[in-house]
Amino acid sequence: MFIIGRLLEAIASILSMGLGIYMWIIIIRAIISWVNPDPYNPIVQLLYRATEPVLAAVRRALPILMNVGIDFSPLIVIFAIYFLQVFLVGSIHDLAFRLR
Repeated sequence: MFIIGRLLEAIASILSMGLGIYMWIIIIRAIISWVNPDPYNPIVQLLYRATEPVLAAVRRALPILMNVGIDFSPLIVIFAIYFLQVFLVGSIHDLAFRLR
């Protein structure tokens, strides 16, 4: 059973790192949106391609937030990522600990 526990621990660690990296990508995209970025810059295009599907889904799910003039979708996605890190990754870590 300890092998399954180690496997779950590794999955939880990789998931936590991936969520952390994606959270920083969202933060960088939000900061870049405050200035007028060059839309032809490859880094800006990469940031938009990596984040726009998730942010667009949040905007579609909560259209009332679009009427206030400020885009709150990055903040909502960051809260969701934090929730997943605490709840999902924490639960997988606890399950892995119990299987050892």
